[in-house]
Amino acid sequence: MTLPRLAVTMGDPSGIGPEITVGALADFPKDRAEIIVLGDVARLRRAARITGVDASGLKIRQTGEPTDHLPFGQVSAEAGRASYGYVEAAIKMALSSEVDGIVTAPIQKEAWHAAGAEFADHTSMLAALTETPRHAMMLANDQLRTVLVTTHVPLAKALTEITTERVLGIIELAHDEMRAIGIEQPRIAVAGVNPHAGEGGLFGDEETHAIRPAVEAAVKAGIGATGPHPPDTVFMRARRGEFDIVVAQYHDQGLIPVKLLGIEDGVNVTLGLPFVRTSVDHGTAFDIAGTGRAAAGSLRYAIGSAIDFVRAKGIR
Repeated sequence: MTLPRLAVTMGDPSGIGPEITVGALADFPKDRAEIIVLGDVARLRRAARITGVDASGLKIRQTGEPTDHLPFGQVSAEAGRASYGYVEAAIKMALSSEVDGIVTAPIQKEAWHAAGAEFADHTSMLAALTETPRHAMMLANDQLRTVLVTTHVPLAKALTEITTERVLGIIELAHDEMRAIGIEQPRIAVAGVNPHAGEGGLFGDEETHAIRPAVEAAVKAGIGATGPHPPDTVFMRARRGEFDIVVAQYHDQGLIPVKLLGIEDGVNVTLGLPFVRTSVDHGTAFDIAGTGRAAAGSLRYAIGSAIDFVRAKGIR
């Protein structure tokens, strides 16, 4: 059996990325995937010493300039340029079929901005460089999947971006991706945005003007979508097994339920790309970077999930 091939990016060198990368991979079963790490060799070796793991068996590709002189826990343009370069290199590898998917350790968005990066985050960069017009951010664990209509924008702006066209596109993408991993008839719950899903317009009209028409259009197209459901109960119902995935309208609405179930067991998946991409569901944790206290569970889960997605989609 041919093994899935993955590129793992080290993340911001001043954050916990190097530590969780070596921690996740030091004892990762080598019969599950061929894995190459993109980052700074010296920084990763330092991380191995800090965490007390044996990283001698890791396959590391030096990517960009050395970063081991950078202090832990500080935002810098230099660290931003480095982590941006790791992701850019991984995307090129995936587009050239050198790897089947990429797994990303956390980046610091402020550092990317300081470095003058063209994109604000992983998802927008991936979508642009792969020329993927229809994409979405999914957070998942063993109990719950949620996909977002809007992501890294202020809440006031998110409300203006909740349109029938956008919600319908996310429903369609969720349907296609669930089918791609073997769920033949996906059950898609669409959350409302207002208390009690608006109560017929009493508490807001986004459900009436944008969300419900999207659900109705999806149903007409043969998609198993329902809603808009009250946001305060729909995630509980999905966790109980009533739905396969929940369409959430904005960032925190979708991420809080998944993270509440456990940071170390969650994964961030970019849907719609021409290759598999997963990531941790946490940030750079500058407050503990370089201390050896960072837990590698979420990255290990993201790597395992990437392997599962590659297998489920029939790529390997």
